[in-house]
Amino acid sequence: MAGRDTLEEYRGKRDFSRTPEPQGEQDAAGAHPRFVIQKHRATTLHYDFRLEVDGVLKSWAVPKGPSTNPKEKRLAVPTEDHPLDYADFEGVIPEGSYGAGTVLVWDRGTYRNLTEKEGERVGVAEALRRGHVSFRLEGEKLRGGYALTRFRTGKGEAWLLVKMDDAEADPDRNPVGTEPRSVVSGRTLEEIGGGRDE
Repeated sequence: MAGRDTLEEYRGKRDFSRTPEPQGEQDAAGAHPRFVIQKHRATTLHYDFRLEVDGVLKSWAVPKGPSTNPKEKRLAVPTEDHPLDYADFEGVIPEGSYGAGTVLVWDRGTYRNLTEKEGERVGVAEALRRGHVSFRLEGEKLRGGYALTRFRTGKGEAWLLVKMDDAEADPDRNPVGTEPRSVVSGRTLEEIGGGRDE
């Protein structure tokens, strides 16, 4: 499948005899590509933002989490591609494992590509190669347009995640601070981690 070879880095960092994370057996994509945002307390608390693209989840670590305020630019650091079935992963990655800590599914849903250049639609994979992708999220917590834009390449590659100024924009809303629970289990990081996390 399209994403199989790109999961080599993901699999190389993990010992699946120790971690409950999925190895990546799910290949079939749905009618609409999915997105997931996982709240992850590892060395530091961050949010993993993932878009389904070509059979894998393209992934970025967003230290402050997503915003609904178009004036707030959130740093997004690319990480390795993850398998599609990672979108459902919630649990504890054991100490001594890559990414050790607690993970919950903070938001999930589908997305629609909005990227255009000179009036023509640009595919998401190509848009990411070019360094800018626009999309509309249809999630349980987040909805509306967002854009990811690369501002640094090379070893310190970095992107910005920004909410578009549309009907779903809300400068007064703070979903990261006010909506901490999983959209799957309703639990907090602390509840999933057995009291080890906040």
